[in-house]
Amino acid sequence: MVNSILEIINLDSPVFRGYVFYSSVLVLKTMIMAPLTGRQRFRNKAFANPEDAEPRKLKPKIDENVERVRRAHLNDLENIPIFFVAGFGYMLTNPAVGTALMLFRVFTIARFVHTLVYAVVVVPQPSRALAWATGYFITGFMAVKTLMHFL
Repeated sequence: MVNSILEIINLDSPVFRGYVFYSSVLVLKTMIMAPLTGRQRFRNKAFANPEDAEPRKLKPKIDENVERVRRAHLNDLENIPIFFVAGFGYMLTNPAVGTALMLFRVFTIARFVHTLVYAVVVVPQPSRALAWATGYFITGFMAVKTLMHFL
């Protein structure tokens, strides 16, 4: 078993390389959400804390445009770390390369689409729900496959 794990977790494994690549893309995507929130705060002069609003001679206020970006960021923080864990476990099952890469790729695309239709160009439902559900079911699939493999 140790040898098979070492075969999977090495720089030559296409599944491992894909996992690391798409995980890194998702880390950067999540990190970008904080500056986007700040940009919306300045654009809409909507600072939630008195110490941020006072130097600009403003009162603290909540703005829907800021809140949309914040909620999209929160949704990333709720879903992406779980993908990291499920994806790592799934990688240990020695999955088919094409299947694993497709799952990693589609999850990543779904997270970008979710943010796009939620916080950048607001698109009516079910667009956001479909993007979220795509990632949710991919994560669930990988977790179940991992569970079944290690039973």
